[in-house]
Amino acid sequence: MHDPAITPELVAKHNLTPEEYQKVLEILGREPSYTELGIFSVMWSEHCSYKNTRPVLKTFPTQGDKILVGAGEENAGIIDVGDGVAIAFKIESHNHPSAVEPFQGAATGVGGIIRDIFTMGARPVAALNSLRFGELSNPEVRRLFSGVVGGIAHYGNCFGIPTVAGEVYFDKSYEGNPLVNAFALGVLRHDQITRGAAHGIGNPVFYVGPATGRDGLAGAAFASQDLTEESAEQQRGAVQVGDPFMEKLVCEACLELLATGCVAGMQDMGAAGLTCSTCETAARAGTGIEIELDKVPQRAPNMSSYEIMLSESQERMLIVVHKGREAEVKAVFDKWDLPWAEIGVVTDTGRMVVRHGGQVVVDVPAKKLADEAPVYQRESREAAYMAAVRAFRLDGIADTRNPAADLKTLLSNHTIASKNWVYGQYDHMVRDGSVVCPGSDAAVIRIKADSLPVTRAEYAAAQSGTADAFQPPAPLADKYVAFTVDCNGGYVYLDPYEGGKAAVTEACRNLACSGAVPVGSTDNLNFGNPHNPEIFWQLKESVRGLADGCRAFSAPVTGGNVSLYNQRGALGAIDPTPTVAVVGIIEKPEHITTQWFKDAGDAIVLLGAPVDLVDPLQGLGGSAYLKSVHGQKTGLPPRVDLTVAQTLHTTLLGLIREGVVKSAHDCSEGGLAVTLAESCFSQQVARESHRFLGATVDLGAGAEGARLDALLFGETQNRVVISVAAIDAGRVIKQAQAMGVPAVQIGTVGGDTLSLKTAAGGFSVPVSELHEGWWNSIARAMA
Repeated sequence: MHDPAITPELVAKHNLTPEEYQKVLEILGREPSYTELGIFSVMWSEHCSYKNTRPVLKTFPTQGDKILVGAGEENAGIIDVGDGVAIAFKIESHNHPSAVEPFQGAATGVGGIIRDIFTMGARPVAALNSLRFGELSNPEVRRLFSGVVGGIAHYGNCFGIPTVAGEVYFDKSYEGNPLVNAFALGVLRHDQITRGAAHGIGNPVFYVGPATGRDGLAGAAFASQDLTEESAEQQRGAVQVGDPFMEKLVCEACLELLATGCVAGMQDMGAAGLTCSTCETAARAGTGIEIELDKVPQRAPNMSSYEIMLSESQERMLIVVHKGREAEVKAVFDKWDLPWAEIGVVTDTGRMVVRHGGQVVVDVPAKKLADEAPVYQRESREAAYMAAVRAFRLDGIADTRNPAADLKTLLSNHTIASKNWVYGQYDHMVRDGSVVCPGSDAAVIRIKADSLPVTRAEYAAAQSGTADAFQPPAPLADKYVAFTVDCNGGYVYLDPYEGGKAAVTEACRNLACSGAVPVGSTDNLNFGNPHNPEIFWQLKESVRGLADGCRAFSAPVTGGNVSLYNQRGALGAIDPTPTVAVVGIIEKPEHITTQWFKDAGDAIVLLGAPVDLVDPLQGLGGSAYLKSVHGQKTGLPPRVDLTVAQTLHTTLLGLIREGVVKSAHDCSEGGLAVTLAESCFSQQVARESHRFLGATVDLGAGAEGARLDALLFGETQNRVVISVAAIDAGRVIKQAQAMGVPAVQIGTVGGDTLSLKTAAGGFSVPVSELHEGWWNSIARAMA
């Protein structure tokens, strides 16, 4: 098979501009081979190089006392959690593959993020996901939704990692381009951190994992262009196929191999496959690397060098081994019955050299390829629709006349409704570390001593037969980690800066409601085509909001992912969706708090102002109520005061640590009425007594001048509903007010109805009736 001639048409097909191709010619001093052209195409794609977003990403706060591996350094960020223990975590997207083949696209997204964790030397212990789809009334959306959830469940359940949290939003803007963002978290000791660098001149380079096939060819480039019917059809047969059982073997083998001390560097073969893993490891170490493609295990006959280098076949790793210890590596891989091959060597040339069939097919400076892609300062212009958004007022919107019916409508809204149809398919208890499972404000897991990878000393003792005499270190006290993921894409569409701030603030508020203090964050920036100035303005402004939020809550960004070109033909671009996952630490197990009311007779206290009366829309701009009940998606969303938010979170955490808070639930989509209803939906009480724990609430005082719909369904920020023992209510309110947080008792837990009174009247609805619509809404749509 002969390589095609390099023509301007072929260059354009590889998504390289004439200027970029000219730079390739300058770097090489000659015309590239066909394989080299493909390599530059994937490595200089947005997915791998961040060429359109790198200047914006540099504005994120990335420094912190607890950061051990920071943003951009490696495959995942790592944060110290005390006692020599650390956590590695990251979020990434698999949007385009999931739009084309939802099951395998989502499954391999999970597999890819898990590899990012164990390639750092960490044992993966938990996962979450953030999903976006069109409306479930559309049969195609239902097909995508079912496929994506099935793919996530299949891979996570088979691998044996609990999927303990997440979010799902439904909006027409995602109809042609769903979003699938996967997060994983792992644990390790400080001295077990592994780098993805090709250190040690002369060190051999090993390939481990299944044979390379033609699946996923140029997937990184595919993810870096608009999704069209033509591109989707071209990629459908090339979407990667995942094997979670193989990944489990690869994970265990790699962690065991690290315990031998024979690994000099390790990198997974994710986006851009063998290309990315070779050039990036060499670039990080300032070395070169030379590989022989004839030695690479191949699943298909007569594969070209182009196909082998650009394949994104799954569950493969590249490992640099200390010279002289090859036999140990082979023994470990053989023990786990894994395919492996010694395919190359680390050199001092600074170049990535690839041989195939006795010929050099690639000879490229590794650093130029991995670190010196073109960087663009894209034009930015405020979106034209913002004029109408700012001008919107409530004058033509009638106040609610039937709040009970409106509450039922909101609780059945697929974005607000229970996601049990989703998480019921996930194993969220495997490994026995899950403390708070899906359904509360944040997930909580327990890091136990047996969660950590085996140490070199433990491994050496086991191999030498002296394990019985081995003196292990002092017992590790259990640690509790909370994490959540948030982003209201509608908010970001209507006000990118405030929407970005709101995403971080809600995530941190969810952590505070769970008893956790944020320690770090990871984000996934999902946007349309960056060449559109209005879309790039959305991106820049939302990143500014995210960055301000992360600084305010001391949650530095440890890494993440940018996914652009999320748009499809006439359907247009998605709502800008800068998803953010925040991780926090809970000091003591008794501080772990959930959102459900616990005991009849407890006082219900609202922390925060009932309504922001300074906001002309009183929290209804961009609200679920305005969209669900009035069919309008407009108006400036509620503003976020970061100083007020900090004070609220600090006050809430102080009360939780005093032991007086029984439940805490943040106010977000659907407003105060939805928050109160969800607080009544105690799964534990319902299971034990076959009934629900209701509440009697009086909102008649303290909200003068507020519309009824704003009071009940407005989404004014920085509010939390807590429950405390009646005897503690007065003290709790005084302490909160002393800290500058508005606080008032609004009701009492008890009965089996939600009875809500306001100055304009009230209603009383059985909690079981509210729960029925909330619990079954998605299942009914998917039936």
